[in-house]
Amino acid sequence: MSIAIVTDTTAYIPNNLLEKYQIYTIPLSVVFGEEAYREDKDITTEEFYEKVRTSKELPSTTQPPIGMFVELFEKLSENYDAVISIHLSKQISGTFDSAIAAGKMVEGIEVYPFDSTFSCMAQGFYAMVASEMAQEGKSSDAILSHLHDMREKSDAYFIVDDLSHLQRGGRLTSAQAIVGSLLDIKPVLHMPGGQIKPFEKIRTRKKAIKRIMSMIDAEAAENTIERVAFIHANNEESALQLQKEFQQRHPNIESVISYFGPVIGTHLGEGALGATWYTK
Repeated sequence: MSIAIVTDTTAYIPNNLLEKYQIYTIPLSVVFGEEAYREDKDITTEEFYEKVRTSKELPSTTQPPIGMFVELFEKLSENYDAVISIHLSKQISGTFDSAIAAGKMVEGIEVYPFDSTFSCMAQGFYAMVASEMAQEGKSSDAILSHLHDMREKSDAYFIVDDLSHLQRGGRLTSAQAIVGSLLDIKPVLHMPGGQIKPFEKIRTRKKAIKRIMSMIDAEAAENTIERVAFIHANNEESALQLQKEFQQRHPNIESVISYFGPVIGTHLGEGALGATWYTK
């Protein structure tokens, strides 16, 4: 059985890895006023952050239309027997549900949607692992079983530079955002059960970053980490520095650099920084 791996663009898998693992993507969009832009197609990440800086209001975000899924699945049916379609948490987007609906509308190919319960490169790692297993000839059942197991062994933590984005998106109250900004609080956030929630409230960005790095080190001391990703919102230099420090301590653990693109960047804001990893 030949199996295609699909994910959405909020996985933010670097292009070289998309090509290496032959992963297909469905774009989500950001909307400025009445104009919608598909991320990685109609607008680059750099263009997005520049546009946010010059816009009076934050953009909104939209999930892919079902027809876009149907079109891709029908095209894949020409060369594949099945699709494993991996998407951002259904708690924060209807993309996963759209994949389910589209899968029921196509013929000639079996579609298996999978809720990552994450987004960004945590989601991307699922797609990479699924691709590796598909290329090894593993069945869809075996791949999905492994992904469910992997979901229990994955973590992701991130910080934002500007609390107002989370406040506007309903993740923080106005009072929390004002107090946090005045006190220079940089909440460390995570996604238990697929929802963005505060993990710890820490004074200063430097201490918050140090806390995240200490959690990775602690994990590496107790378990075998397979991969780590350092993720940035238009601040690659900071992510590269974290990767360099990590590699000096853990030279045998694979690490990659990823980014918060337009859709997730709408909610986190420029300057956000995070890390995700999964264990064996």
